[in-house]
Amino acid sequence: MIKRNLLLILFLAIVNLPSSSFAVEPTEILQNPQLEARARVLSKNIRCLVCQNQSIDDSNASLAKDLRKVVREQLVNGASDEEIFDFLIERYGDFVLLKPPVKPSTYMLWYGPIILFLIGLLMSVLFLTRRRKLAPEEPLTQKELDQLSKLITNRAED
Repeated sequence: MIKRNLLLILFLAIVNLPSSSFAVEPTEILQNPQLEARARVLSKNIRCLVCQNQSIDDSNASLAKDLRKVVREQLVNGASDEEIFDFLIERYGDFVLLKPPVKPSTYMLWYGPIILFLIGLLMSVLFLTRRRKLAPEEPLTQKELDQLSKLITNRAED
């Protein structure tokens, strides 16, 4: 029983390994360990434009692979991190960064979800208050109660 549990834990650990170790292919890795370390840091901050919620370091998409190559080529050519980010932003826009800068052109990325949530909350409150005003609950009159009890007794007899 213990061996079975250990095997299950080992299997789950292997299955749940981060996919980032599989995304960067051995042919992409730079010979210079310092440049490779910079490339990995940069790649973790650049959004895969296909996957959109993954960095290019984690993605197996062909566009992510191409972007990883571009980053590594620029590093080999002596570009600074800032120059690489500027190049990618110029080409793909601020959306290419996993954490785009807060500026007027990215306000919707940063504040859009909050605004939509507040609008939904306001609409819900308005709907509920109007609904109460349109159909106020009044207690049944004695005549209505008598009619209801007759209907219930007739229904029970059938």
